[in-house]
Amino acid sequence: MNPETVDVAAGIITRNDGRFLLGRRAPGSFYPGYWEFPGGKVEPGESPAEALCRELSEELGLRAERLYPWLTRTHTYEHARVRLHFFEVAQWQGEIRACVHDALDWVMPGSPDAPAPMLPANGPILRALALPRRIGITHAASIGVEPQLAALDHALQSGLRFVLIRENALPMPARRAFTKETVRRAHAAGALALVNGEPELARKAGADGLHLTAARLMASHSRPDFAWAGASCHTRAELEHASALKLDYVLLGAVKRTATHPGGEVLGWEGLAALALGLPLPVFALGGLEDSDMETARLSGAHGIAAIRGAWK
Repeated sequence: MNPETVDVAAGIITRNDGRFLLGRRAPGSFYPGYWEFPGGKVEPGESPAEALCRELSEELGLRAERLYPWLTRTHTYEHARVRLHFFEVAQWQGEIRACVHDALDWVMPGSPDAPAPMLPANGPILRALALPRRIGITHAASIGVEPQLAALDHALQSGLRFVLIRENALPMPARRAFTKETVRRAHAAGALALVNGEPELARKAGADGLHLTAARLMASHSRPDFAWAGASCHTRAELEHASALKLDYVLLGAVKRTATHPGGEVLGWEGLAALALGLPLPVFALGGLEDSDMETARLSGAHGIAAIRGAWK
């Protein structure tokens, strides 16, 4: 008999230095000694967001003031099948205290020193939290290699930590040289560099990963053999296939009209929120966006934003 699915709300509670909160399960509970994101069961008549606010008050003594919907992951334990609704708690008040956990720890995203063991359903969340919030997509074929490299340097100095190299229109010799140089500069700044659609080019340039076009995504039956892998998506079927392949992230759009595809269909923020609902992997909103759109993107369920022109201003 399949176990009943229990809905649980979990919070990624962050503070100003970027660290997030984990709690260790106390003796006498399921999985004692395991670390988890605070939260608890959604009771009848509650939404996941309402349940999380109640649980955070009971467990930690804090009042959540702003929540961003984020990921939804399902995991089957021995005792139950759990559907976890993760929210990022971006603003909160109160002095945190351990009311149900026997220890608390503030952890920096991407830190190799995160406490262990993590509850199995929570473990993959650590990797998602290590992703930056902004992706800059190159367009050297449109503006020229040197202007793009100059814009890249400026963006990296200003904090950009994820570069997607998408230069299919550059002749191959120039593309190889540009890709290798972009990867070098990104790595020097501590940023991720992924290559769009060309696995051999990505390997030869020493890139961190591969980004799949929607067509290549739907033709793929396994995850690309790279440390990081993502894809461009436009439909729910594409999003679900990316989830099934256990990709690290997706780009979803277009949210607004763009100079690249001025006559194309747009999702709008409501369309993006509807398509992204319930996904287990981070979604980056794409299409005519700038940094000023970040708040709206995250309120719509996106992890962050990706941009071509907007990334290099």
